[in-house]
Amino acid sequence: MTESAVQLLPLAIVVGMFALFIVSGLRTSSRQASEYGVAGGYTGRIGIGAAIASNWMSAASFLGLAGMFYLKGYYAMAFVVGWTGGYVLLLVLMATQIRRFGKYTAPDFVGFRYESAAARTLAAIISIGITVIYGVAQFRGIALIVSWLFGIAYTPAVVVGAALVVGFVVVSGALGVARNQKLHYFVLITAFILPLMLMARKLGYFWILPQFGYGAAIRDLQQQFGFAWSEPFATVTPFRWLALCFTLMFGTAGLPHVLSRFYMVPSIRDARWGVVWGLFFIALIYWSAPAYGVLARLFEARGGIVLNSSDPMVADMAVLSAARYSGLPLWCIGLLAAGGMSAAFSTVAGMLLTGSASFSYDIYPRLIRPNASETDKVVAAKGFFLLLAVIVMTLALRPWGMIAEIAALAFALAGNTIFPAFLLGIWWGRANAPGVISGMLAGVVITFAPFLAGILPFLASLPPATSSAFIGAPLVILVMVAVSLLTPPPGDGIKLFLTRNVHDTAEE
Repeated sequence: MTESAVQLLPLAIVVGMFALFIVSGLRTSSRQASEYGVAGGYTGRIGIGAAIASNWMSAASFLGLAGMFYLKGYYAMAFVVGWTGGYVLLLVLMATQIRRFGKYTAPDFVGFRYESAAARTLAAIISIGITVIYGVAQFRGIALIVSWLFGIAYTPAVVVGAALVVGFVVVSGALGVARNQKLHYFVLITAFILPLMLMARKLGYFWILPQFGYGAAIRDLQQQFGFAWSEPFATVTPFRWLALCFTLMFGTAGLPHVLSRFYMVPSIRDARWGVVWGLFFIALIYWSAPAYGVLARLFEARGGIVLNSSDPMVADMAVLSAARYSGLPLWCIGLLAAGGMSAAFSTVAGMLLTGSASFSYDIYPRLIRPNASETDKVVAAKGFFLLLAVIVMTLALRPWGMIAEIAALAFALAGNTIFPAFLLGIWWGRANAPGVISGMLAGVVITFAPFLAGILPFLASLPPATSSAFIGAPLVILVMVAVSLLTPPPGDGIKLFLTRNVHDTAEE
């Protein structure tokens, strides 16, 4: 969707939005390594929920999900069910218990619970891997919007987008990024829903709550143009659909930058209600994304535009395409572009900061410079942040799928590694360091094994990597249980901590 001219009014709206974020971010800056990447003071349960939703509302949610609905119809419901179901899983099994551990990062939790520096280092490396993969999806979304705004090709747009991300974090300050996440969310939700309401009204559908009115558009697509958008399992088997759904669910409950939100809340009730509010705020987006995919198809059909259903780039820009085809005013399209940039920036900043925190807090002072001061850790975090940004930018130049598909690979890795480590670490006191190390290594192998199908043909029968946790997570749990039972149990101290501080603690 590259155009030759610079979109001046939408660009001005995007610049104005980021100026607002930077001014807010300049109110404070980071000086402590423990704040860099895991910061964010107490802002109430609604504020916690908004911050969770902002962390979550990425380019995959804002652009990629609508693109999946545009391209594959009902199949994309697996993303909605999996991502929202993951928060329910997190709420029921882990949120309050994570808060009781009181650790800053996922590697910190693993190192403390399993009493192992090696397990902590492995968890940090995996967290960085998740950051890189998830960051590629965000950079792709940013590049597509930058390409449209400036009228440039995709490749230079990736470089420009990466420079904007780094500049935003550097200028606003790490602590400012964390506290800006609430502002990010409310800008995003306004930018996403207002244009949808205007489009639904223009088409004559129920526009006050367009999330409940686009069913008529699905009917019109099928009756007038023969496009069976909502036909279940038209392109995949029920098994493949369920495999993707459960992979996203397990991955959601194991994503490091989401889990870090629960380490800093002041009470158990706040942790639980933060998830509830976060799920509500996230649902507002997920109720809207399918409507964008449907309306984009409908505008194309009514306008006589050839449906280019095989082009992932066209699909990933379905949100902006729908707004353009509907004839919305340019300021409204600019608001939508600003929301997409906000979604991608809020997530990629949080992910890169989480990755840099894993390095500076879990690897650098333990393996590279044991006597590092707080200043040294901050310098290391910022340096590694820049390195991560360069790596992600390089990989984003040749993306291997749509935005949502790239993001799903990060969820598969999290679901096969971090999620089982947390689940057994919380609920099974016999789990030990050899078990978690063996399990996480097995999870890495399971995640990337499908990519070797060209070399090892028998792997072709496995679900794709993006759906691997459906089978992988239970296998990893079995590996952890077996190895833990065959090796010495953990120390009495951690068992006592689990009993007294995690499971037998009164509600706060």
